[in-house]
Amino acid sequence: MSRPTLAPLFALIAVTLFSMNDVMMKFLSGGYALHQLVLLRSCVGLVIVVGLMAPLSGGWHLLRTRRLGLHILRAICVIVANMAFFLGLAALPLADAVAIFFVSPFLISIFSVIFLGETVGPRRWMAIAIGMIGVLIVLQPGTSSFQLASLLPLIGATGYAGLHIFTRHLRDTENAVNMTFYIQVTFICLTVLLGVTIGDGKFDVFDQASMSFLLRAWEWPVGIDVPIIAMLGVFASVGGYFISQAYRLGEAALIAPFEYLALPLSILWGFLIFEQWPTGPALTGIGLILGSGLYTIWRERQIAKATS
Repeated sequence: MSRPTLAPLFALIAVTLFSMNDVMMKFLSGGYALHQLVLLRSCVGLVIVVGLMAPLSGGWHLLRTRRLGLHILRAICVIVANMAFFLGLAALPLADAVAIFFVSPFLISIFSVIFLGETVGPRRWMAIAIGMIGVLIVLQPGTSSFQLASLLPLIGATGYAGLHIFTRHLRDTENAVNMTFYIQVTFICLTVLLGVTIGDGKFDVFDQASMSFLLRAWEWPVGIDVPIIAMLGVFASVGGYFISQAYRLGEAALIAPFEYLALPLSILWGFLIFEQWPTGPALTGIGLILGSGLYTIWRERQIAKATS
């Protein structure tokens, strides 16, 4: 298959795997500590990267890098994105958390202006503003429906935007295998540290789903939870590899729209698995986020064509 065909296919695979990862993480959030799940997931992911992806992609030499500092900064952004989003999942409906997280494309545009010196025209600023309004509608600040946990996906989105900025700095010299590898290694180092310091559950004194998910004592996985936790590692590492490959093989303007598949998938999984359906305001906000995000991507592609 050609590169233009493979890139969207890889993006579709990645987004589907990430969406299923979100479902499994929310399913497990009531019985395990987040850092325990992330550690186990990352250990499985590291085995897949070292034992499968690297050999099949050309060899272990692909793990070498001369830009370790940027890899670590990129991994820190991924940690913020994942941990904050997963903590939000524990307390929020799946579709709401995913919708709030999709402020990230707008933050990427803003960050590209600040850190990369790129230009954003008035139409895209308008689309960004509409998307932000959509996020506010989902958040519903100042009402009885507002939860502080709703801010966690926003924090996660900021980390995800930072991830994309660092990926742009690395993509010309690095490969999908080593970018996935250093993320898994950094996750393992952090979660081991968290396990040693708070893994006994002594700080789990809050009657709130997100805080309990963060501070709960480690529990030995049992029953069906064991294969689910293993699949977390498989889906996260394989999805990370495929999304990195998608952005390496195709233009960002071509790939980014496929990431929005996560929004309808989150509504579907929320209804089928958790019996949750977005409220009217949430659906309105989701529609604004989806429409403005897709318009922003389309506009970027039109500008790229005009200047090429």
